[in-house]
Amino acid sequence: MATAQQPLTISITENAAKHVSEFMAAEGMAKGVLRVGVKGGGCSGLTYALDITEHSREEDKIIEQSGITLSVDRKSYVFLAGTVLDYSGGLNGKGFVFDNPNAKKACGCGTSFSV
Repeated sequence: MATAQQPLTISITENAAKHVSEFMAAEGMAKGVLRVGVKGGGCSGLTYALDITEHSREEDKIIEQSGITLSVDRKSYVFLAGTVLDYSGGLNGKGFVFDNPNAKKACGCGTSFSV
């Protein structure tokens, strides 16, 4: 039986894009870039990183979706391919949520993972 291949991109939901736009407006940025990355640390070994900046880096992978420019460094992209970035609000909301098909194990708070 063949297994489904993961898409080789990173997606952002409309809900997450709306919140990114709100955060950019609060920072006074008419147009910005959401840098998405992975760094070592956290209880599971790797931690997700989000940052709003004015420009992407020349070597970054650029993804345009839902009116948002995502900028991902190439090293992080290996760990994030196929990931969907969403936003969860409300009483039990966690803020930005990563649905990462590459994560074999994740911590309870959802901010770190291992592959």
